[in-house]
Amino acid sequence: MRYIRSNSFKRFFSFRRRSSREQILSPNSKGEGNNEILPHEEEPSRRPSWKCFSYEELFDATNGFSSENLVGKGGYAEVYKGTMNGGEEIAVKRLTRTSRDERKEKEFLTEIGTIGHVNHSNVLPLLGCCIDNGLYLVFELSSRGSVASLIHDEKLPPLDWKTRHKIAIGTARGLHYLHKDCKRRIIHRDIKSSNILLTKDFEPQISDFGLAKWLPSQWTHHSIGPIEGTFGHLAPEYYLHGVVDEKTDVFAFGVFMLEVISGRKPVDGSHQSLHSWAKPILNKGEIEELVDPRLEGAYDVTQLKRFAFAASLCIRASSTWRPTMSEVN
Repeated sequence: MRYIRSNSFKRFFSFRRRSSREQILSPNSKGEGNNEILPHEEEPSRRPSWKCFSYEELFDATNGFSSENLVGKGGYAEVYKGTMNGGEEIAVKRLTRTSRDERKEKEFLTEIGTIGHVNHSNVLPLLGCCIDNGLYLVFELSSRGSVASLIHDEKLPPLDWKTRHKIAIGTARGLHYLHKDCKRRIIHRDIKSSNILLTKDFEPQISDFGLAKWLPSQWTHHSIGPIEGTFGHLAPEYYLHGVVDEKTDVFAFGVFMLEVISGRKPVDGSHQSLHSWAKPILNKGEIEELVDPRLEGAYDVTQLKRFAFAASLCIRASSTWRPTMSEVN
C-alpha cells in the first residue's frame, strides 16, 4: 500500500475509542422538527480499545483461515469466525488477494475510518485490525449470523413475529444513530438483510461499512460514481443520478422492512423487485397479503399496520416524500 504508512496506521489504532452519545427518543417522538438530543448515560461497557492484532493471532484463531471457518464472502472480502486464546469469539474480515487493487484497499481503509468512532448497540463493534500479510478487520462475532441467513433458509423454522419486530426496531434505531447522533453523519449505502447481523439475543447490528460515506453537516447530499450497492435496494435518485443522502438509506430500510414482514427476497426468481411487488398491495390496503405465510397468521395486527405504513413511506420514489429515520422511529 503506497498511500499509507504502516507505523502511522498502528498509531491510529493505539488510541482508545471514545464513546459517542446515543440519542434517546421518547415513544411519542414524531416529526422531523424535533432535533433535540436528550441527555443520557453513556454505556460504560462499550468502550473497548482499538487493537492492532498480529497476523499470527488471527491465523491461530481461525485455524489458518480454514474453509470450515468461512462464514461470509463478498465482492472483495471474506469473513472468518475464530476464537482467541482467551476464549473470545471474533469475526475476521480479510481483503481477498484477488481484490488487492488500490481502490479496494482504500474502500477497506475507509470502512475502518467510518466505523472506528461508532458506538451503538445496534451497530457491529470494531475490535481492531491487522495489516501484516494483508488487510484484516476484527469484529465481535454475531453468533446468530445475518437476518438473510435466518429468514430465507427454508430448512430453519420461520422467525416468529416478536423476533421480526425486534429486528426491525433495532435496525431502525441503529440507522437513526448513524444519520443523526453519530459524531459525523454516516450514509451506509448498503442496508440489506445480509448486512444486519444478530447477537445471541437476536439484537440486530448493522455491519459492512465498505460503501459508507461521511456526509458533512453543511452538505445536503453527495454525488457518487460509480454506482455501487445491491439491486433491489437502490433508491431511484441513486441509480439514476448517483445522488446519495440519508433518504437513500431510508429507501433501503423500507425494502428491508418488507423483507422482514414477507420473508421474500429483495429480488425473486423472475427478477421482480420486492418493493414493486409490494406497492400494489400497499396501495390497496390489503396488508395481510404481505405477511410471510409461514407465520400462519401468528402476528400482531397493530404492529403489522405500523410496519406496512412505514415501509410504504420509505419506498416512495421521490426522496423528498420519504420520512427521515427520526420520523420512522
